[in-house]
Amino acid sequence: MKQKLSPAARRAKAARDKAYAMTPARRAKKAHAQRERRAAGPEANNKDYDHKDQRWETPKQNRGNEGKGTKSESGNNYATN
Repeated sequence: MKQKLSPAARRAKAARDKAYAMTPARRAKKAHAQRERRAAGPEANNKDYDHKDQRWETPKQNRGNEGKGTKSESGNNYATN
């Protein structure tokens, strides 16, 4: 569901999101996930790579942190090989 933000808030959020996505840790995770996806083939279809568990998971399972939510994960860094 799309967030209902004012134009100024939308621009500010886009800038924050972009800055976070371009941090060295996030860039390394994105590059690692791309390498893993290329190597995995059909196994990775419609799945996200979980850097903590080092395996492919459904987006629901991965983004929900196995039902624990994401607040406890905040700021953690996982190995990206």
